[in-house]
Amino acid sequence: MSEKTIFEKILQGEIPCKPVYEDEYTFAFNDINPQAPVHILIIPKKKIVNVAESNETDIEQMGRVLYTAKKVAELTGIAKTGYRLVMNNGDHGGQTVYYMHCHVLGGRSLAWPPG
Repeated sequence: MSEKTIFEKILQGEIPCKPVYEDEYTFAFNDINPQAPVHILIIPKKKIVNVAESNETDIEQMGRVLYTAKKVAELTGIAKTGYRLVMNNGDHGGQTVYYMHCHVLGGRSLAWPPG
């Protein structure tokens, strides 16, 4: 069996983490290394490695992650000024934790391209 990811440990209560938002399908929390004044991570409660490895049975869960991003933006006060959603996929996409997650970044003007 492969080692648990940090996100699995958070969901299972092995690592303490205060949610910014939580529902039946998703868990959202502050990034420990924020890249913007608001930097929230959203993870589905059902493990999906990444978008590239998802399948049709993951559609609802993936949609819930995006809806949670909207809720988090509202809760953190960045919905009206704008925000960025980022999902890294695979090595070249910059994915470091192999558990699908969405970054919600905001609270300042964000440049493009990001790097």
